[in-house]
Amino acid sequence: MHELRQFKAEIFQALAHPTRIAMVELLREGELSAGQIIDRLGLEQANGSQHLAVLRSKQVVVNRREGNQVFYSLRDPVLVKVLDILKRYFLEQLKGTQIMIEEIEAEGESPRARRAGR
Repeated sequence: MHELRQFKAEIFQALAHPTRIAMVELLREGELSAGQIIDRLGLEQANGSQHLAVLRSKQVVVNRREGNQVFYSLRDPVLVKVLDILKRYFLEQLKGTQIMIEEIEAEGESPRARRAGR
């Protein structure tokens, strides 16, 4: 079990940055060159390369060379399903927050007024 938990932790470490999550989401449609990924996300070359290196080292992505270009793809597209589940989880949390806001407003006190100490 320890090895499995370590594996999971390493995957979450690899995804622990919004830029790397954006890269994985871009790759859900298929293989892209490093340049395409960097351009689409509006990154500096060095910064984009560092993030891709992290994803590669944690075996989230695989790469292949073609001439002077490096192409990336997801090692296993099932990872996109994990991100989709996290998105659903996030949306459920937002719904809960929205319900609380509506309840507060129904009581006649807006959240803004409550924060201001009114």
